[in-house]
Amino acid sequence: MSEPQPLPGRSRADLESFRAEQQEAYDALVASGLKLDLTRGKPSAEQLDLADGLLRLPTTTTTSDGVDTRNYGGLAGVLGLREMFAELLGLDVDQLSAQGNSSLTLMKDTLTYLWLRGGVDSERPWGREEKVRFVCPTPGYDRHFALLEWFGIEMLPVPMTEHGPDVDAVAALVVDDPTVKGMWLVPTYANPTGQVTSQEVAERLASMPTAAADFKIFWDNAYALHHLSAEETKSADIVSLAAVAGHPHRPVVFASTSKITYAGAGVAFVGGSRETVAWFHDNLGLGSIGPDKVNQLRHLEFFGSAQGVRDHMAKHRDLLAPKFAEVERILAERLDGLGIAEWTRPHGGYFVSLDVLPGTATRVIELAKAAGVALTPAGSAYPYRNDPDDTNIRLAPSFPTLAEVTGAMEAVATCVRLAAAEKLLG
Repeated sequence: MSEPQPLPGRSRADLESFRAEQQEAYDALVASGLKLDLTRGKPSAEQLDLADGLLRLPTTTTTSDGVDTRNYGGLAGVLGLREMFAELLGLDVDQLSAQGNSSLTLMKDTLTYLWLRGGVDSERPWGREEKVRFVCPTPGYDRHFALLEWFGIEMLPVPMTEHGPDVDAVAALVVDDPTVKGMWLVPTYANPTGQVTSQEVAERLASMPTAAADFKIFWDNAYALHHLSAEETKSADIVSLAAVAGHPHRPVVFASTSKITYAGAGVAFVGGSRETVAWFHDNLGLGSIGPDKVNQLRHLEFFGSAQGVRDHMAKHRDLLAPKFAEVERILAERLDGLGIAEWTRPHGGYFVSLDVLPGTATRVIELAKAAGVALTPAGSAYPYRNDPDDTNIRLAPSFPTLAEVTGAMEAVATCVRLAAAEKLLG
């Protein structure tokens, strides 16, 4: 089978013929009455079913160290669960706090405490600064950007590379500007590109000079355990790297079981230096007398050990990997060689990042919507929803069934082909 000729090099007559074929295929899609959704990286019902054993737990209400989980107290969470996830996240147990079900809530809380009170190493609360700015690797996580926008924090985009954020660009932004107070980073299987921040990049981020003495790295390790193959990528140990570099309070680590057990009833974690964790508890304790320790004990019994978590994640992998393989198969069969699309091939996480012909992402999403396939709005993975090249589309294949992933991706490929032909014909 001959390789397809790239669309940008074809004659106008060839392009018109190609567009007519894609229009016919697209009209058939619209007539078929699809109703499919690739917008959010939610666990499927089958993934949630994997954790239904939680509903029969805990078998006791008292922890092995004698804590009655039904009562007040224990602001740091159940010790045994913290020990388990400290091992998984590469932290000491006193560097990790176990809280409610949402790591995003912990991120908002941390920003709020920094804004109102300042951090361990702050001269004053961030809210009293003339301006606060954040480095935002892009494409990135839309909810991170929404939080910053809500606070009125200015966002400074830097590109993601195959090894993590462009560390030279980050270093240049932070070295002389004290208003740049922090950065976001999903270090392992980044949302949406799937890249993994290398040890070398993490070391530079931990050690780079910053004009702001209280510069923070919000290390959102949401997908640290979400592997799509038996090859399990290990996250860089940002907390140890920062301590060695003389910036122990720079990283604040976040993680959760939201995509491991129940998305709405899991456990979230916040970590960092011992002083950072104590600072978080000092602020948290004004509005809380302790998290849901019964739920934490339930999770502790359900997993049993750190290896129990890994074994559970292998079951998730068995459900997710075929869907990602189907995305790759269809994109490769329908778009490879046409010169109109590139996409990531992640080894973990929940997303595939698709870059289409510049200037066509909005049109692809518009076409897909009219054909009954919901995609994340164009620009979602960029600060202020501004994708300067109108090229990026985030695909989330976890929630639909495998058959639905097939139908949705065939539709997306057709929309990409049609939008590209329209663009090239002007």
